Amino acid sequence: MTGETVNPKAYPLADAQLTITILDLVQQAANYKQLKKGANEATKTLNRGISEFVVMAADTEPLEILLHLPLLAEDKNVPYVFVPSKQALGRACGVTRPVIAASVTSNEGSQLNTQITALKGAIERLLI
Repeated sequence: MTGETVNPKAYPLADAQLTITILDLVQQAANYKQLKKGANEATKTLNRGISEFVVMAADTEPLEILLHLPLLAEDKNVPYVFVPSKQALGRACGVTRPVIAASVTSNEGSQLNTQITALKGAIERLLI
């Protein structure tokens, strides 16, 4: 699949600038142990109510394997966003494999809280 043809079901898709910001925060969250990688782990964090926001890869094939996440995220009032590349998401998560979904989890005394709050606002503006 080429970079230009993104599945229209992958909504909202972050633009280039927001993607960089999201992947940067995902990388920091991985360092602070506030990141769950994979569709199953992301589903668990949403069900447990500890997810701050969910990031999914738009080039997932087939995309339907993670389309339950937006529905669950909306039920739990958690913002979610798609980034164009699963390879880039995997690198940001600190692993060599592609990652199709990741969830940044909440932590009371975390130094990332201000950045997470700002990014959640930016993601929520995409959904309007």
